[in-house]
Amino acid sequence: MAILQHTLGILLRPNTEWEVIRNEKNSFIQVFVSHIPFLALIPAICAYIGVTQVGWAVGGGSVVKLTPASAASLCALTYVALLTGVYLLGEFINWMSKTYGVLGDDAKRHYESTALAVYVSTPTFIAGFAMLYPHLWFVAGTIGLAAVYSVYLIYQGIPILMNISKEQAFMYATSVVTVGLVLMVSTLIATVVIWGMGIGPVYVN
Repeated sequence: MAILQHTLGILLRPNTEWEVIRNEKNSFIQVFVSHIPFLALIPAICAYIGVTQVGWAVGGGSVVKLTPASAASLCALTYVALLTGVYLLGEFINWMSKTYGVLGDDAKRHYESTALAVYVSTPTFIAGFAMLYPHLWFVAGTIGLAAVYSVYLIYQGIPILMNISKEQAFMYATSVVTVGLVLMVSTLIATVVIWGMGIGPVYVN
């Protein structure tokens, strides 16, 4: 399967894999649909299992768990947020591509931009397995390390995938990282708003 091939490739041999991805003849829709809906299931499903079956403790207190219905609704919202976040990141990357000298027709640039968003997100989706054991520092540490690797992939992948100079690629990559941070903060704000509307966690008594 291409999804498994590229997932392993981007983790183990990113230099070579970026070249392979660049030379593929796919559309931006194909690269998105063939990867993200499946990868985004990892954190969503693992989080559901973790918060309903394992639980977590705060400050050495008793173990806290969520009700299945509450966990299901929150994980479904998380799944939608992940899909939306990667899609918007790809659109922003595409929007900025002409500014940083990316050549090719619109369809090719759109594919490359979406592919970048998809594959740099891969480590953080894989890190979603940590949610099976939903203790704060373990999850934060695992996802934090994955995010650092994702940033590395952005800086490494843009000059190869977009076929631009390292000088242009550095500024482009920095802009992409900035957009990614803005999207993350926006998601957190949206979460707070949703919880304020009453769609928050319900704990097991």
